Amino acid sequence: MKHLRSLTLGLAAAIGCTLALSVPAAAQTKLKMVLNWKYQGPQGWFFLADDRGYFKAEGLDVQIDQGNGSGAAVPLVANGTYDVGFGDINALIELAARKPDEAPIAVYVMYNRPPFTIAVKADSPIKKPKDFVGKKLGGAANDGALKLFPALCKMTKVDCSKVEITNMQPNLREQMLMQGQVDGVFGYVNTIRFSAKLIGVADDKLRYINFGDYGMDLYSNAIIVSRKLVKDNPKAVAGFLRALNKGLQDSLKDPNAAVAAVAKREPLIKTPVERERFDATLQDEMNHPEIAKIGLGNADPERLKKSIDILVEANGLPRTPSVAEIFTPAFLPPVDDLPKKLF
Repeated sequence: MKHLRSLTLGLAAAIGCTLALSVPAAAQTKLKMVLNWKYQGPQGWFFLADDRGYFKAEGLDVQIDQGNGSGAAVPLVANGTYDVGFGDINALIELAARKPDEAPIAVYVMYNRPPFTIAVKADSPIKKPKDFVGKKLGGAANDGALKLFPALCKMTKVDCSKVEITNMQPNLREQMLMQGQVDGVFGYVNTIRFSAKLIGVADDKLRYINFGDYGMDLYSNAIIVSRKLVKDNPKAVAGFLRALNKGLQDSLKDPNAAVAAVAKREPLIKTPVERERFDATLQDEMNHPEIAKIGLGNADPERLKKSIDILVEANGLPRTPSVAEIFTPAFLPPVDDLPKKLF
């Protein structure tokens, strides 16, 4: 009898194991994400979150693709090519003003200081926006700073029609500037600075006309998601942000690990330069004083409203989107879990 009971228990255990193996694991929600640009150091928190299993723990299988400009991420999410994008919130505002039914929504504001700039050679006669008149400026078609140039012209009372604009491949930007093919180039300060460094151009060879110095205290890159994802799977949105926030917290504690996670995807990056870019991005693009109170990822509604008003007026947009159309804090982790200090 004892032997029979042992045999029965053994068979039950074996059957149980077989059944357990035959039951498929819970399917993970697949999400496609597009970055703002090619693989660079400051994207490390996305990859660290992936490598450390934070997305997987939230039931998510996230595919992260390189981007082609912060402005380009917005329509790619709007048209359903991607579920999530790391894109310029100002491009989102413009789309929401023109096509509100198609526009995605920002759920985590990463870059809270305006990085938009026009870089010129250090010895250039261009000192301020009015000096752009009669000059030739270049930028990639989807560059966030280029898209905001009409707003800068409006704010500084410069006649944009008297400035020649030429489009260029992003990888040729710094080279064309240094060769004198254009008088200035549009971009984000640290994108230009470190891309120039990679081709041997020292910091002291460049100067920057920063949009933020001329009344354009705008937010910049944010995590944006499709309206469809918000409606159909709000749990996935909240889970994505929890995982990302953990990856960001880890990156702040160990920047080298964050940059190494990028190098894992693109071994050809110059790790020391990308580490410098990581630090500079924290300092110049993410370190607005407001995060001490509201946390990184959140947005000040009053400040965002002013940004919306600036863009609507400067670009002659057909309507003024509400703050709620552009950003929602509904999916953020608790404020106490958001970074309040970056270094």
